Amino acid sequence: MKKKISQIPFSGTPEQEAKLLEVIEQNRDVKGCLMPIMQEAQNIYGYLPVEVQKIIADKLGISIEEVYGVSTFYSMFNLSPKGKYQISVCLGTACYVKGAQDVLDKICAELGIGPGECTPDGKFSIEACRCIGACGLAPVMMINEDVYGRLVPDDIPEIIEKYKNM
Repeated sequence: MKKKISQIPFSGTPEQEAKLLEVIEQNRDVKGCLMPIMQEAQNIYGYLPVEVQKIIADKLGISIEEVYGVSTFYSMFNLSPKGKYQISVCLGTACYVKGAQDVLDKICAELGIGPGECTPDGKFSIEACRCIGACGLAPVMMINEDVYGRLVPDDIPEIIEKYKNM
């Protein structure tokens, strides 16, 4: 699945940038430092916006394309922020054959975003995953630590509404 770049404006703080610059300075001379720096950058910001990738590239003297290539190749890196409520929809075999794609489509329609994206208010983000480990409840989704099983698309509006009102 192709990663999507966030449409939410970047809002990093001077404190976050100072931490990032410190991490880069501490690691810049270490062979293979790019990934550890990117991991720390994601810990600092919660994701890797293009503005942060540019700082990393500039300070390491490498191209933004190299940083972007690593960030899109490895699944551990996020190009969009995560919402307060992180929705994971299982698309593993058991869930998929029982209609998980329709559930995912309904969530996307309800929130106006796709997998890998975050709502502009920062409240919800959606991810498709391969297995939650609750195959007997297929199709399954999680919102943070809450598990919802035996879902049908008509269940989604009420579930989403509960979190909108929290």
